[in-house]
Amino acid sequence: MTADVAALCTEWGFSLPVPVEAAFRTVPRHLFAPGVALDKAYAQDIVEVKRSEHGVLISTMSAPATQAVQLVQADIRPGMRVLEIGSGGYFASLLAEVVGPTGQVTTMDIDADVISQARACLDTAGYERVRVAIGDAEYGLKDNAPYDRIVVTVGAPDIPPAWREQLAPGGRIVVPLRMKGISRSLALEPTNDHLVAVSQAVSGFVWMQGAGANDGHLWLLKGTKVGLRFDDGNLHRPSALDGVLAGEPAAAWSGVTVQRSEPFPDLALWMATALPGFCHLAVDTSDGGPGVAVEPGGRQFPFAALDDDGDSFAYLSVRPAGEGIVEMGAHGYGPHGSRIATAIMEQVRVWDRDYRNGPSPDFAVWPIDTPAEALPERAMVIDKRHTKITISWPDVAARSQVAPPTQ
Repeated sequence: MTADVAALCTEWGFSLPVPVEAAFRTVPRHLFAPGVALDKAYAQDIVEVKRSEHGVLISTMSAPATQAVQLVQADIRPGMRVLEIGSGGYFASLLAEVVGPTGQVTTMDIDADVISQARACLDTAGYERVRVAIGDAEYGLKDNAPYDRIVVTVGAPDIPPAWREQLAPGGRIVVPLRMKGISRSLALEPTNDHLVAVSQAVSGFVWMQGAGANDGHLWLLKGTKVGLRFDDGNLHRPSALDGVLAGEPAAAWSGVTVQRSEPFPDLALWMATALPGFCHLAVDTSDGGPGVAVEPGGRQFPFAALDDDGDSFAYLSVRPAGEGIVEMGAHGYGPHGSRIATAIMEQVRVWDRDYRNGPSPDFAVWPIDTPAEALPERAMVIDKRHTKITISWPDVAARSQVAPPTQ
């Protein structure tokens, strides 16, 4: 079964470096998924490790493609010292294969149950040389520092100072960093006083626990069925949204079409950059209802924005526009629902014109006390607890920007 993982490389859309492919061929993934059927252990999907007392998934073994991407981003070589933050055992064993007998891998997790299972699985699979430790990711792990690579396998809201302090000169941090609720796996390298992303990939991980945890703020609009999640401090007057779903929705359409199966991962990032009130729509459709307005045959997406007045919001949606094709639109609620829906559509058109098939943005992580004049011009700046994150779109100064219409 291990050879099947390597056979999926073509489907993933990239070639794996020889040492990474060899690691996937060597490590028996099923030994790190006790009690899981063999086909599910090797499926292109996560394997659940632990849920909280409330049923929330708090630990997983990531899908093979996700792990492959992070291994490629990390650019690990024999003899390196590597810290994995967020344990499960399997990824640590892949790391151990790549660093070889002259390297050292330490895997840490805040959860004693997770670490205990990881230790048992590593021993069963023959990776006794991998070190395990219980600890809070916020503080890293001083014991075996410095590390040539720090690879984070949980969604992080920020870059704690300890990670930078425990990184060896010339080192690299690979982390699924959450920005305005959008996660990207970034490979970060020190450049002068800040960190610069040398690669980025779409990612999805369970969120970090402990002192550095930040789940944002969920403002419920319709019982527990519909809410808006605000990350990185967007929400100012939540009470202004009370009862907003009682009114009739207003729709706006962009004229921009996509294939139903076409991914558009950078659209959400562009919306987050261009719309100050960017947030995420959370809808529980377990009862079979859509929860919010959609056109027949269409659907809503979790990307939304709050109007400047704070009393209205709109979210991205699509409607059928032909065989296998949909048109992008937005539905808005509240007294200014039409205005914010139209603003979203204007930015969809900018994305379609300038970035749909163009360059992705650049990411950098700066010390929290960095003065504004030292940051990239025209970048979106996200203030975190420890750092400032900048997202800069190439040639953004030369591209025409469409201002949200006024009413």
